[in-house]
Amino acid sequence: MLLSCGDALIDFIPVKATDGRNAYVFGRDGALTCIDLLTQRISARVQQAGNSIGGAISADGTLVAAQNYTPGGVKVFDADGLQLLADLPALTADGQRSRVVGLADLPGRRFIYSLFDADAICIADCSDPAHPSVTRIDGIGRQPYDALVTPNGRHYIAGLFGEDGLALVDTWADQPVARRILAGYGRGQQPLPVFKMPHLRGWAVAGRHAYLPAIGRHEVLVVDTTTWTEVARIPVAGQPVFVMARPDGRQVWVNFAVPHYDQVQVIDTVGQRVAATLQPGKAVMHMEFTPRGESVWISCRDNDKVQVLDTATLATQATLPAQAPSGIFFTARAQRMGF
Repeated sequence: MLLSCGDALIDFIPVKATDGRNAYVFGRDGALTCIDLLTQRISARVQQAGNSIGGAISADGTLVAAQNYTPGGVKVFDADGLQLLADLPALTADGQRSRVVGLADLPGRRFIYSLFDADAICIADCSDPAHPSVTRIDGIGRQPYDALVTPNGRHYIAGLFGEDGLALVDTWADQPVARRILAGYGRGQQPLPVFKMPHLRGWAVAGRHAYLPAIGRHEVLVVDTTTWTEVARIPVAGQPVFVMARPDGRQVWVNFAVPHYDQVQVIDTVGQRVAATLQPGKAVMHMEFTPRGESVWISCRDNDKVQVLDTATLATQATLPAQAPSGIFFTARAQRMGF
């Protein structure tokens, strides 16, 4: 297990897929760091951008890709020594650099990502990192802010900040296109100020449904993943940030932006309703399930602790002291696509 603590601006820590030995830290200062989990030492580090907001590892564990806000674009590195292999630009229609979000791995040595400022989605085939092939899909909707890949690697869903709705890409198609889903889900309603961008990842998929945060609203949207249509809306306590399904899909856990960020709600996926509201601590930043889902770890930043809860009884199993904890990352992520 890895835990980001303190004032360090760390965005995302995926673990190498092949052996689980290395973890990669993408810092908001633009640095990419490789940590050897066996020796618990930094084995490589590179200052690769001015502002990085996460990354992904190829399915074979040989490539690490970093998505960047400043100066934009995606850089691809060798997973062992962090040698730069490819620099993929991300440009708007007028040639300006775009911030990159929603980077995820696809089967093979491929990555998919969204261009926030260019309203586009790109698929990069890095089978030959020296000569990557990039397929670009334009006009997908305004300001994609984050995205998820379904557990089978087929569908990529980008949330849109600039308008209601999401963009869906079938990555199995010979010529992938973006299809709009849930367009105008907030039509006729006054959106609330957005206090924190919600996150989208494959952890939001439970069975045949995807559970997605509604931007600027106190709702979780439920989407049928066979038809990609809305089947329910679940009212929740505040603006959702993380919407995370227990590995078996029986529950979905939700945390919130301010002022409700001391709460976590548990959704019963059979009844499609909130079954429990918990207050594990101040400033709940992140949650992570154990691989089989019997426990969930919750970081409570302003209480300097991590709470471990039994997901069946909701009882506290342990309280672990930690300095301003934020992201929690188990090495089991190495075996899951899109993580």
